Amino acid sequence: MTYCNPLNLDYAYCPIPNFSEQGSHRATADPVIVLFQDTYYLFSTNQWGYWWSEDMSTWQFVSRRFLKPWHDVYDELCAPAAWVYKDHLYVIGSTYSDNFVIWKSSNPKIDDWEEAAISKIGGWDPAYFVDDDEKIYLYHGSSNDGPIYGVEIDPNSLQAVGNQVELIRLNDEEHGWERFGEHHDNTFLKPFIEGAWMTKHAGKYYLQYGAPGTEFSGYADGVYVADAPLGPFTYQTHNPLSLNQGGFTRGAGHGNTFQAKNGRWWHVSTVTIAVKNNFERRLGLWPTYFDDDGVMWCDTSFGDYPFELPDYGGGFTRWMLLNYQKPTKASSVFGACQPSLAFDEDMRTYWCAETASAGEWLQTDLGSASTVRSIQINYADQDAALMGKTEGICHQYRIWASDDELSWNLIVDKSQNITDVPHDYSQLETPIETRFLKLENVHIPTGKFAISGFRVFGTSSVQKPNEVKHFVVLRGDQGDRRNAWLKWQADPLASGYLVRYGIAADKLYSSVMVYGRNELYVKTLTKAQQYFFSIEAFNEGGVGPRTIPVLSE
Repeated sequence: MTYCNPLNLDYAYCPIPNFSEQGSHRATADPVIVLFQDTYYLFSTNQWGYWWSEDMSTWQFVSRRFLKPWHDVYDELCAPAAWVYKDHLYVIGSTYSDNFVIWKSSNPKIDDWEEAAISKIGGWDPAYFVDDDEKIYLYHGSSNDGPIYGVEIDPNSLQAVGNQVELIRLNDEEHGWERFGEHHDNTFLKPFIEGAWMTKHAGKYYLQYGAPGTEFSGYADGVYVADAPLGPFTYQTHNPLSLNQGGFTRGAGHGNTFQAKNGRWWHVSTVTIAVKNNFERRLGLWPTYFDDDGVMWCDTSFGDYPFELPDYGGGFTRWMLLNYQKPTKASSVFGACQPSLAFDEDMRTYWCAETASAGEWLQTDLGSASTVRSIQINYADQDAALMGKTEGICHQYRIWASDDELSWNLIVDKSQNITDVPHDYSQLETPIETRFLKLENVHIPTGKFAISGFRVFGTSSVQKPNEVKHFVVLRGDQGDRRNAWLKWQADPLASGYLVRYGIAADKLYSSVMVYGRNELYVKTLTKAQQYFFSIEAFNEGGVGPRTIPVLSE
């Protein structure tokens, strides 16, 4: 079984009125996934509840107001913490209030929660960590001038043991990725540090944090390492831990790292859209590893293409996107929302039909007969009229296939679907050979029929790209060594390129997908660190050879 980012969850609409002045839209962020009683539980901001799943394929929503009527708020839990201690699952939202409830449940598949304690310390963007000796620690902080704090927590009272201590701060003068701005280029605003999380592996403590700003494609998580839960901490040579600046889903900051049932590590974090509001966001999931030297890293390469689900291996399927910028047709067009915008690999742009009527359609031409294995339908919000969490809504549609645009066969039938699936992903039971695909609307929950991505995955007989030629890396020496400029010869066979870089030739753990150009500015480097760079071209036929890593000292 496979999945495809962004995660297909029934995200609530933004509940804060002044955040929706440019249009009502779905929004969430700051996720945490924990495994409790062999079930995965997912909490995130502004959802008026949470989800659970047995396999991370199908998620069940549990409606729950953790704050009302105790607190007068719009967004309920903001950047929540969730953790397991003995036979209970615990949860709390962000707060510096001294009367915030910590909840616990032994049966969270239903709304069955009881008060565990009243937190007297609180914390914004909190994260609770239970060590092997059952001691509990709280990490928190969200600020453009403050640190991440840590403090031991009494497991019975859930109050602080002693005083909290300062653990880490941003150092954007040295760490390029911590700079504010869409391209790490904002020179007058200080970046944020936020979203703490702790992972223990092989006796080491990995303290993760988010930076520099949730509204940017460069939103990422970094990591410091220590021998004890409260440090002292050392900046890991490979950073950031999770970076996802290119492709359909962008951003990979403020999340958490967890183990699947099979023991493999995963990182869930925030994906940015930031069109109707800076806080218009989704969630993404990526495999995570610890190498033989103890370096923690997250693999976001081809991270919004189909991957195996965590309990089914977790590897990249190597099913390629078959319809990037391919010819398209549509039943109608609303304003400037042209059909091509559903095929440009940018979730921030979208095609929109004139109406929400059944029968509106969007068609894609793969160019030649190809093997289709899965399809992802990503809905956009145009003229949506919902606010907050609305249950009982659904998306209904059909997908048709044809070899000649004359005779059509139904290959995906969601016309009777009764669930809310804004990023619906369908893996075909049997792959099909076809050239044309048509998405037909049956019903949408609100607004007009709008699609940010009609993404078709599979294999093609098209020739793969060759090895990229004339790959050049120029890095500032007397200038700013946080930056590098990469240039290469364009390959006419390529749909795009994957640039990989890292601290050693065999540790190319960071990557950026590049579409539509043959250059890239990398501004995420650490001044004093050497880096190796490599590149590979890809298209619907597959991935070309990777170049020999180039050293930039």
